[in-house]
Amino acid sequence: MEYPMIHLCIRVMDLEASEKFYREAFNFEVSRKKDFPDGGFTLSYMTSAGLPFELELTYNYDQQEPYVIGNGYSHMAVGVKDLEASHQRHVDMGFEPTPLKGLSAGKKMFYFVSDPDGYRTEVVRREGL
Repeated sequence: MEYPMIHLCIRVMDLEASEKFYREAFNFEVSRKKDFPDGGFTLSYMTSAGLPFELELTYNYDQQEPYVIGNGYSHMAVGVKDLEASHQRHVDMGFEPTPLKGLSAGKKMFYFVSDPDGYRTEVVRREGL
């Protein structure tokens, strides 16, 4: 039996700002969007390069305080061929990514960038892409 990943859901304070961040930072596009006025929320599903996995942004109309991300959430990850160019692009866009890092001495393999709500995305060198 297979259980393919279909989406990851995060709650956001400003849906437009979050959509803009993921569109600009990672070239994600809104694949579908559904407003539930009776329930007081909107769901925006974003995907990358036509892949079946989606990032679900949930916007609750009445949320006044920023969400507490907690110490259990760590990050999601995206892959990129040219890690250094991607890092410089995110610096130039004002997203304040972490410095390039590696798990041991040697080649730098990843960095992190945070969205407007503080959710972290790891950008990983994927030479086979």
